[in-house]
Amino acid sequence: MPATVSRLFCWGLCAGSTLAAIVVLLAPSGACRARGETTASTPTPGGDVQHTMTDARTPGSYRALTPEEEAVIVGKGTERPFSGEYDRLFAAGIYTCKRCGAMLYRSQDKFPSRCGWPSFDDALPNAVKRVPDPDGVRTEIVCAHCDAHLGHVFEGEHLTAKDTRYCVNSISMLFVPEAEIKYGQAYFAGGCFWGIQYYFSQQPGVLKTTAGYMGGRTERPTYEQVCANTTGHAETVAVLYDPVRVSFETLARLFFEIHDPTQLNRQGPDVGSNYRSALFYTDEQQKQIAEKLIADLTGRGMKVVTELAPAGVFWPAEEYHQNWYANKTGAPPCHLRRKLW
Repeated sequence: MPATVSRLFCWGLCAGSTLAAIVVLLAPSGACRARGETTASTPTPGGDVQHTMTDARTPGSYRALTPEEEAVIVGKGTERPFSGEYDRLFAAGIYTCKRCGAMLYRSQDKFPSRCGWPSFDDALPNAVKRVPDPDGVRTEIVCAHCDAHLGHVFEGEHLTAKDTRYCVNSISMLFVPEAEIKYGQAYFAGGCFWGIQYYFSQQPGVLKTTAGYMGGRTERPTYEQVCANTTGHAETVAVLYDPVRVSFETLARLFFEIHDPTQLNRQGPDVGSNYRSALFYTDEQQKQIAEKLIADLTGRGMKVVTELAPAGVFWPAEEYHQNWYANKTGAPPCHLRRKLW
């Protein structure tokens, strides 16, 4: 069905649970309307996570669009309500940007709003950008990676506990079933995991970070055991990421910039092998990238002592360690970023 028409009629549910006809004028700035308007995965222990991209594209490349797709994604048009293939789809998976392939929304955040377009009450971290709509009233949403037009976001409708509705054109997305999602996974150790987790959590393209332990022999270690230097584990952060939006090399460069890779078995006042600098690679490509970066730093005169080892079992740390600095102001004092590249 064509994505663009000159004038559309759709049905929306008004505040009083009665149906009212809504006239939707398709303009270059058109998208989903507010209801009643009449105007325009937690990383699991182990290193056996798939590490390829969500589709066949390489970072920075775009999919060729049909005229109908371009009218919405580039021209900021609106598809016909109730016509999109994902309006009534509630299978488990991830919704990605049709133009660049970046991950945008999770199926568990989708809900039946009955507005005629797919609706979500949350987006993946830093995946969707809000910009003022040219109409001066609404807020447009675009892919944070390629600026593809997605639709509009509305708040204050009280449809879910999060009180947010991302109203998205189906034609702007591609759905990837749960079994076919290809996440990126990386593991970094560089002193206290609170600071390491803080910086990786700020990186666009990172979907989730988990503080934990890796590199030792003790199963299900506790924080006290690791601090006693009897387990062989290092405080490690598992990074789950979207390979379309951020590369492993970008993450590895960040890693070397937020800790001192020349300090052996310590980071500042934190002393012990549990605070060692280590990068646990998941495949040969990650190993080669890490070796290249270490060679670069060594060539500049830095005596890098970072351990390179294959990823083993990752043991998540106690809950009170997770996202320690998330609700605190300022950067963590245990780690300061310095630009190296």
